Amino acid sequence: MAKIKQSLAWWCFGRFMESADLIQHASSLGYAGVEMAPQEVWQPVVDSGMKVITIAGHQSLSDGLNKRSNHDRIEKEINESLATAVKWGIPCLIVFSGNRNGIDDKEGQDNTIDGLKRVAKAAEDAGVTLVLELLNSKVDHHDYQCDRTDWGVEVCKAVDSSRVKLLYDIYHMQIMEGDVIRTLRNNIDYIGHFHTAGNPGRNELDDTQELYYPAIMKAIAATNYDGYVGQELVPKGDALAALKQAYQVCDV
Repeated sequence: MAKIKQSLAWWCFGRFMESADLIQHASSLGYAGVEMAPQEVWQPVVDSGMKVITIAGHQSLSDGLNKRSNHDRIEKEINESLATAVKWGIPCLIVFSGNRNGIDDKEGQDNTIDGLKRVAKAAEDAGVTLVLELLNSKVDHHDYQCDRTDWGVEVCKAVDSSRVKLLYDIYHMQIMEGDVIRTLRNNIDYIGHFHTAGNPGRNELDDTQELYYPAIMKAIAATNYDGYVGQELVPKGDALAALKQAYQVCDV
């Protein structure tokens, strides 16, 4: 069983402590890297022995790949982000379907497929994975189109690239679908990254929420998955305690 490699979402923890302290604590706890961090901390992160694991591939979560008029802009932005990722050794760029805004699911899916096909070869050449994020449209991201695993998997199948996969956010998909372990086992070949958080509330991975992360992590570790699991929870209390507790829960 492969050991889970863990990262942390900077926006969740960076607000609670100084950058140098967060980097030092994360490194000492065993985290492999940080995600979505401001560029000014990248060098200190690397100097600590960690990596920058994800950055956004393009602008706008809500105005994304499901609209053809965005494709020229997004292709340019992704190509620029790929160059940055190569320079810094960043393995994944996060990309987004965008909101529906009246676009039906089939049309949005076709548009997203075509948009990703435009950049798949560049991602392959760069050795960087584009991860299409699954988000809930029920609580946090109303009208977001890539809100179900099967919709995203069909996109990945149609693009047919080893460098276009899903970001399976466990918190978001628990809200939309549940059945997390069966779903990730059945679709692991199309998953390039994971995010965590407790539900309800998007907080610590503790006994106040309905997801049992030890079993979920063991299920991931038992597959052929060799990517990262990013802690994207918002601490209710002590941020360092939350950072430590999340690492320990997922350290399988």
